[in-house]
Amino acid sequence: MLLVVTYSSAARTGLRNACRRHDDQVARRFGRAALFEPTAYGAFLALRLRETHGDDVQIERTEPFNEFLAVDEAVRDAATAYANRETRSTPYASFAAGTDYPDPDSLRGREL
Repeated sequence: MLLVVTYSSAARTGLRNACRRHDDQVARRFGRAALFEPTAYGAFLALRLRETHGDDVQIERTEPFNEFLAVDEAVRDAATAYANRETRSTPYASFAAGTDYPDPDSLRGREL
């Protein structure tokens, strides 16, 4: 996928118009950003926006996130348990304290 992010109102207008005219090349829209299909035409649309709006358009190539390959089981289990906690106002650091779940500081320093 190609992630196109815009940083000015003119670039956002251009992105919106491109998405409307070429919706078959748009996987998802996020307001000031969009995911274009990974095709030569998707790249053409993204590059045309950057050519028109310069540094107000950023293009990144992305790949889908596979949580089972990128993240170990302890992190997945912690996310599931935290999402299903009884008290919604409990911060993760307090939730993880005294458990086998990874603490937030160790998660911050760990690369995927």
